[in-house]
Amino acid sequence: MKKPAAPSRKNVTINDIARQANVSKSTVSRVLNDSTPVNEDKRTAVLEAMKAMNFEPNIFARSLAGGQTKTIGILTQNIGSPFYDGISQGVLSRLTGTSYSPIFADGQWKPEIGYAALETLVGRKVDGLILVGGRLPMDQLQDLRERLPCVAVGRKIDEWESQCLYVDNEEGAFQATNHLIELGHRKIAHITGIIDHPDSIHRLEGYKRALQEASIAFDEDMICEGLFDGESGVKAIETLLSRSKDFTAIFAANDLTAFGARLALYRQGISVPEDVSIIGFDDQLEASFATPPLTSVRQPAKEMGEAAADALVKLINKQSYEIPDFPPELIIRESTQEVK
Repeated sequence: MKKPAAPSRKNVTINDIARQANVSKSTVSRVLNDSTPVNEDKRTAVLEAMKAMNFEPNIFARSLAGGQTKTIGILTQNIGSPFYDGISQGVLSRLTGTSYSPIFADGQWKPEIGYAALETLVGRKVDGLILVGGRLPMDQLQDLRERLPCVAVGRKIDEWESQCLYVDNEEGAFQATNHLIELGHRKIAHITGIIDHPDSIHRLEGYKRALQEASIAFDEDMICEGLFDGESGVKAIETLLSRSKDFTAIFAANDLTAFGARLALYRQGISVPEDVSIIGFDDQLEASFATPPLTSVRQPAKEMGEAAADALVKLINKQSYEIPDFPPELIIRESTQEVK
């Protein structure tokens, strides 16, 4: 005998589910909208009835009916960046199990592309936005915050004190450079990130402050402009060597740049850390597996993403929340040693 076809989702109503589960329509509605607590036995009965009847709720329709789309927009600077990826993974882990789904967009390191991506997310009627890093000017940021709930992570915005999660880039850079100074280094080169990016600006300031406090003269020729990637680390070493600069240590604006610098030194027969010490920023996962393992300033990317997601969901639902502090932490490994 041929097995009867399962009922079509199009023909199933809340009334059908309520009868199947032996509960009220309001109970089914509360389970669907996840609005108020429901007795676990009744919740299980509703879910089992939905499964038996091939019912899949129209999330978009029910969300609009409740005044929300149950989506959160996440704008990241660069999807390929390990640091920003770590933040995104933290956001994802916190949203899992909630009623909110993420929509990602990529700014590709360019403010104009980032703003266009934000407008697309806003046009999708997201309930809130998580801005991961970025260089959007203050007037655009303020306009955005007036339109919908926002949280920034990985960027310090003075006017967003209660909606901003970040590591102090200047302090982290100061700690990194000061560590090299404490090891006896006086000829310390710095490879920046994208020169007008806020992170780059603050890390350069921290580097300069450490030199100043140690009474070491700042030398413009010891600065090489980078792009937060490995290739610019390679090019920076080539530039420093072409200038015939005598350096014993390098502070790179991030770990990817440090990896590139390490490769360029290896190709020139320069040993790390015996000849030149290197320190990075971010402490991405690969830092501990580099050769030699890289000393770096840790930014707890995943934890920052988790905290950002928690804060935004509560902000959307007009609940109280706290923004945790994320102090920079210097992780010392084998890529730095005392100057010979």
